[in-house]
Amino acid sequence: MEAKEEGEMVVKPLMQRERGSSSPSSLWMVVASTAVAVFGSFEFGISVGYSSPSQSGIMHDLNLSLPQYSLFGSILTIGAMIGAILSGRIADLIGRRCAMAVSDILCIIGWVSIFLTKNIMWLELGRLSVGCGIGLLSYVVPVYIAEITPKNLRGGFAAVNQLMICCGGSLAYLLGTIVTWRILAIIGTFPCFLQLLGLIFIPESPRWLAMVGKDHEFEAVLKRLRGEHSDVSQEAEEIMEFTVSLQKLPQSGMLDLFQKKYLHAVIVGVGLMVLQQFGGVNAICFYASEIFVSAGFSSGDTGMIAMAAVQIPMTTLGVLLLDRSGRRPLLMVSAAGTCIGCFLVGVSFMLKGHEFSKELNTVLALAGILTYTGSFSLGMGGIPWVIMSEIFPLNMKGTAGSLVTLVSWVGSWIISYTFNFLMMWSSAGTFFIFASICGLTVLFVERLVPETKGRTLEEIQASMSLILQ
Repeated sequence: MEAKEEGEMVVKPLMQRERGSSSPSSLWMVVASTAVAVFGSFEFGISVGYSSPSQSGIMHDLNLSLPQYSLFGSILTIGAMIGAILSGRIADLIGRRCAMAVSDILCIIGWVSIFLTKNIMWLELGRLSVGCGIGLLSYVVPVYIAEITPKNLRGGFAAVNQLMICCGGSLAYLLGTIVTWRILAIIGTFPCFLQLLGLIFIPESPRWLAMVGKDHEFEAVLKRLRGEHSDVSQEAEEIMEFTVSLQKLPQSGMLDLFQKKYLHAVIVGVGLMVLQQFGGVNAICFYASEIFVSAGFSSGDTGMIAMAAVQIPMTTLGVLLLDRSGRRPLLMVSAAGTCIGCFLVGVSFMLKGHEFSKELNTVLALAGILTYTGSFSLGMGGIPWVIMSEIFPLNMKGTAGSLVTLVSWVGSWIISYTFNFLMMWSSAGTFFIFASICGLTVLFVERLVPETKGRTLEEIQASMSLILQ
C-alpha cells in the first residue's frame, strides 16, 4: 500500500505539469540527431537484406552447399543475440552515442571480412560480427531517439527507425540484382562510416547524462535539443526528479525485472516481440521469393519488387499517423491486416492442388503477401520498438532492453530455422498458424498495451508501475 502511495505521489505531479516543447525553429538538432541515429537502422536493413540477393553468387564463387549457405544466413541472428544480450549494459555504461559507434565498428569489420574472404570461415566470422553490430543497434537507436525527442513528436521520430530499416532492406534487394556480392558488402559499410562521422556532431541523450550524474552537461544538451530560447526548466526538473528517485533503488539485475512493479512493462515489451516474430515476418522476408514460386509464380522477382514498392509508402504512412492516431489503434489495425494476409496465403496453398484454381492461387498469394507486408510496415514492424523504448524506467532500461531485444532475435532465429520444416509439414497449415498468432496479437494489444501518445517518458513509466500494485 505504501509503495502504491509513493508511486502516486510521483505520478500526480508529472501528470499535472506541462513540459516545455520544442519550437519549430529549434527542431533542427532533434532532426539532425535522429537522422544520424537512423543510419544505424539503414545498416540494419542492408544487413538483413544482404543474404537473399547474394545467395547464388556466394554459393558459386566459394563453392558452398545449401546447408553451408543456410548457416551463413542464420548466423546473423546468432550474432544479433550476442549483441542484444550486451546492448543494454553497453549503452548504460558508455552512453548511447558510443554504443552506436561500437556497433558501427563491428559492422565495418564484418563487411570487410566478407569482402576479402576466400573461404567459409572468414565469411561466417564476418557475418557474425555484422550480427553483433546490428543486435546492439536494434536496441540503442530507438532508445536514443525516444530520449531526445519531445513527447508530442516522439512516436513519429521513433518510427523513422522502421522506415529506414525498410529502405535499407529494399536497397539491398535492388542493388543485389546489379552488383556482385563483394561490392554489396562494401556498400554495407557506407551507413556505418556516415554514422561515425555524424556522431561527432550530435549530443548525447540528456536522460543518460542525468542518470550518470553529469548535471551540467544534461542541462546544456537539453537546451541544445529544445532551442536556445526555449524554457526547459520544467522538463529538466521533471527528468532530474524521476532520475533521483530511481537512483535510490538498488542496482538492477535480470531477476529484478520480474518484480510486481515492473511486471506489466515486461509482459508488454516481451509479449509484443514474441507476437511480432511468431506472426511470421522473418519467414516472409527471408523466403518471399521461394513462397511466390511455391504458390505458382514462374519467378519470385515480380513479387519481391511488389513487396519493396509496398513497404516504404506504408511505413511512411505509419510514421505520419503514429502521433495522430496513437500506438494502440495502429497496432490493432496492423495486426488485423497481417492476420488477413496470412490467411489469404494459407488459402492459396490449400487450393494449390486444384487445377481450376491455378490463377486464383497466384492472385491470392500475391494479395496475401502484399497485404501482410503493407500491414506489418504500418505498425507491427516499428511500434513494438517504439513502445519498448518508452515503457521501462532508466534504472531498468538497460537490463529490460537487453531482454526484449534478445527475445526478438531468438524468435527471429526460431522462425527462420523452422520455416522450411513447417512448409514441408503443411504449407497451408503454416500460414494458418501465423494468421492465428496475428489474430491473438489484436487481443493482446486491446487488453494489455497502454496508449503512450502525448505522454512524457516519466509519466508512462511511473503510471505503469502502479497498474499491478
